[in-house]
Amino acid sequence: MMSAQLKGRESLMRRLNQLAPNVEKYTAEAKLKAADMLADEIRTRAPTGATLEYMESLDGDLLTSRPAQERVNIAATKDPQATGIFARFIWRFLEFGTAPHSTAKGGGTVLGKKQAQANKTGMHPGSVAQPHIFPTYRAMKPKIRRMILAAVNKAVREARRG
Repeated sequence: MMSAQLKGRESLMRRLNQLAPNVEKYTAEAKLKAADMLADEIRTRAPTGATLEYMESLDGDLLTSRPAQERVNIAATKDPQATGIFARFIWRFLEFGTAPHSTAKGGGTVLGKKQAQANKTGMHPGSVAQPHIFPTYRAMKPKIRRMILAAVNKAVREARRG
């Protein structure tokens, strides 16, 4: 029986690489496959409009492949094989919805807001939230985790064989 005390991602990966040198290779493949699978599932649940541009823009890829793409979180990942789901910028508006707001020129100023309220022109009614990314991710998270753990186990079994 093996027991270990882990103190972060770096020490875990260092220990796993000592036990099984191919662990990075197998987990990278599993992560990319999981990202593609998640993107496909989100695509099936994505809202469609007059065109399918947004739905077709959903893609799973390595974060290192898209350095110019905007990240959702602020902190950078330490995982060189980290994957993510990429989509057009409107995903936030679709996922969370929007509040009614003025689209008239100068509508963001105090005077513009007063004028928009008075004559009701140039007002966007807002949009209802259409959650499709995060509910899908939460539902698929256990399956994704099992895929990555299976890849780690495969690398460990291969290393033990010799």
